Amino acid sequence: MNKPFIYRLDWVIIFCYFFLLFFGVINVYSSTYSNEITNTIGFNNQIVKQILFLFISISIGIFILGIRTQFFQQFSYIIYITSIISLIGLFIFGHPVNGATSWYVVGGTSIQPSEFAKIATGFIISRHLSNFQADIKNWKTLIIGILFILLPAFLIIIQPDPGSAIIFCSFFLVFFREGLSFSYLIFSAIAAILFVITLLFPLNYIVYLIILISLILLYFLKKSNPKIKIFPFISLGVAAILFVLSVNFIFNSVFQQRHRDRFNVMLGIIEDTKGLGYNINQSKIAIGSGGLSGKGFLQGTQTKGNFVPQQQTDYIFSTVGEEWGFIGSFSLIVVFVILIVRMLNQAGKQTNTFRRTFIYGISSLIFFHFTINIGMSLGLFPTVGIPLPFISSGGSSLLTFSLLIFIYLNFDANRLNDW
Repeated sequence: MNKPFIYRLDWVIIFCYFFLLFFGVINVYSSTYSNEITNTIGFNNQIVKQILFLFISISIGIFILGIRTQFFQQFSYIIYITSIISLIGLFIFGHPVNGATSWYVVGGTSIQPSEFAKIATGFIISRHLSNFQADIKNWKTLIIGILFILLPAFLIIIQPDPGSAIIFCSFFLVFFREGLSFSYLIFSAIAAILFVITLLFPLNYIVYLIILISLILLYFLKKSNPKIKIFPFISLGVAAILFVLSVNFIFNSVFQQRHRDRFNVMLGIIEDTKGLGYNINQSKIAIGSGGLSGKGFLQGTQTKGNFVPQQQTDYIFSTVGEEWGFIGSFSLIVVFVILIVRMLNQAGKQTNTFRRTFIYGISSLIFFHFTINIGMSLGLFPTVGIPLPFISSGGSSLLTFSLLIFIYLNFDANRLNDW
């Protein structure tokens, strides 16, 4: 720790960060470029906004590097409460866009507080897990941690913006890294699988399948260990059946029609390449047309012809795939993987629980965004409005992820300190 601060910075992450920033700017420019209309230089120009927020992000980030790390832990509750108040304030002062009241408009600039709520939630979870005698295996610790995550997620869902709310699930991965049994994760995965197959197949078939699998598992386990208790298996089987029976109610009564439509298109229940599935279909066409090396910068026919809606935000990866091809797309994915794996590796070297869990939270957050956004563009996930970090157009998103990176750099440079 006697090395000058600049030598203690993680230059691998800095390289990845600036590569993604540069790559994001040129792809936002390409996706908003028009051969027919000369883009005017002004604050209403999308690329000008993106570059402006880029400089704001770096400027604030440099300031963050000079803040003592204990500041973030000491003020975690205040930051979290402020974030919750900003989410509640949307229902009074928010500006509706596309049916969702998710933005404040200040001087012509849209600010999305749900993005900054990700930072606040990361802080409060880390503070909660770093409290004296906190044990994630303890029910009280676990339930309070879950409530910290669900509160902002609920306020975002009712905006309504369920896509952004889904991202908060990434913080649950921190609990598993800190010692929570992976059986919870396995049960969650099984529930997700049951949810999907219940939408695809007749209900009675699913119930019979659950009963059959339960009996087979019970038979072999009982054969290997005669003393094994039967009741837990019966309880799990009954719980699975009750969950399956509730799927149709949840799907038809809780989900909105547009969400149901997107699920149906993604699962192939309905095919509508000119209506509901138009976005995904055009995105896949654009990506596939890029071939090995792409059509070249500003040469994409699908994106330049505006066949892909929201190509500068949700479907920015279609621009990458068409103009930079497989090589460019794969290179982008590799940089994201390096970024995430590097942070996970460095988190394990932290001597402070607060810093360690926060870095795990950052890694999970970027992983969820990266996976879901690219999955949307490839038709693997329904469209839920998740931006690709550092690449998609959007000042709030760019600022949020930049702040997360600079907070990580601060924490990593001081990783051997008790604070």
